[in-house]
Amino acid sequence: MDGIIGRFLFVVVKPFNLQFFLSLKLIPLFIFIGGGATMSMLYLGRIALKNPDCSWDRKNNPEPWNKLGPNDQYKLFTVNMDYSKLKKDRPDF
Repeated sequence: MDGIIGRFLFVVVKPFNLQFFLSLKLIPLFIFIGGGATMSMLYLGRIALKNPDCSWDRKNNPEPWNKLGPNDQYKLFTVNMDYSKLKKDRPDF
């Protein structure tokens, strides 16, 4: 089994020389693709942890959006909105 995996890895990795990865023309490409992938993973993590539409614990918190007050900001970017001045006009649940 190890022989098969070793041969497969040799065939797959052999065409990729170290010069390919160290080429000066491709370094910006690797930087931008790596940065974009990192930022997208951070954004997905932020959505999973901060967004009230996403509930990880259905037993103890079935409706997390009801616990948010008008002063809680969960959007990523707001242009002309000051959440500290909003008054509570909803009933408690």
